[in-house]
Amino acid sequence: MKLQTQISLEKKTPAIDYDSKLFLLGSCFAENIADKFSYYKFQNKVNPLGVMFHPLAILDLLKRAQNRVNYNEKDLFFSNGYWQSYSSHSRLKNPSQKEIILDLNSAVLSTKTQLMDASHVILTLGTAWVYTHIKSQTIVANCHKQPQKEFQKSLLSIDQLKESFESIISILKLFNPEMVIIFTISPVRHLKDGFVENNHSKSQLVSALYPIVNTSENTHYFPSFELVMDELRDYRFYKEDMIHLNQLAVDYIWERFQSSWIGSAAKLTMNEVSRLQKGLGHKPFNPSSKSHAEFLSNLSKVVDTLVYRYPFMKF
Repeated sequence: MKLQTQISLEKKTPAIDYDSKLFLLGSCFAENIADKFSYYKFQNKVNPLGVMFHPLAILDLLKRAQNRVNYNEKDLFFSNGYWQSYSSHSRLKNPSQKEIILDLNSAVLSTKTQLMDASHVILTLGTAWVYTHIKSQTIVANCHKQPQKEFQKSLLSIDQLKESFESIISILKLFNPEMVIIFTISPVRHLKDGFVENNHSKSQLVSALYPIVNTSENTHYFPSFELVMDELRDYRFYKEDMIHLNQLAVDYIWERFQSSWIGSAAKLTMNEVSRLQKGLGHKPFNPSSKSHAEFLSNLSKVVDTLVYRYPFMKF
């Protein structure tokens, strides 16, 4: 008896392995996947400016990195004791104006450096809804819980989205013509926009992205959104807020991603890393026992072996 429809996923090339350098940008789901890469000790970086929900925020960062456009005092605002920027997530804030500018410009430089070396870039799109700061007439990456009256909400059209995706791909290829670009749409539900509005937003992203991916070289689509909507299809895969995915759902999507994008040799190393991570997380019954000392000694040997093969790994 078959109780689930399953999306067919092809094995993609060039596969991700431990020589790959990964750069992830986008919504909070990008950070969920980056956490998986980090657990298995792949070379990866994620969201230097924090979570970005819509493609224009991603595009703005890429343009800044490409043209080395630094932040200055005009890009900041002061609220609740902190300096912040509408171009970044609220986790980038600082009581010192000088230090927040340094942090923002460091993130731009880091983006440029990472993209020049990146073999795979994974872009996770959360929404097509954007907010324009009325006074400055700029589309923001994050409203930072400022008064709603200061912003105007609008939905990006399919043509606007297509133009942004084409620009994103073009800039990424300027950094590295050989890089592989993987787009995905976040399965996280933006219900603050409304139920119908959330579906409208996701459908706009799909409609705009599909023809772009099919006609751009080394550009692919991974169906995170569809895996949740068409395979999982159950509230037990959500956290208590019924918006964000729980760990079981993230693990499931990660397994499907592995089946499509991770190379066979890398999977063997992942198994070694996983066993080591579990060992390092083990809480001994008797820390002073001889058996625990031997256990730690064996773990140390495994760490040394892995680090010898992959000097970038840190445990």
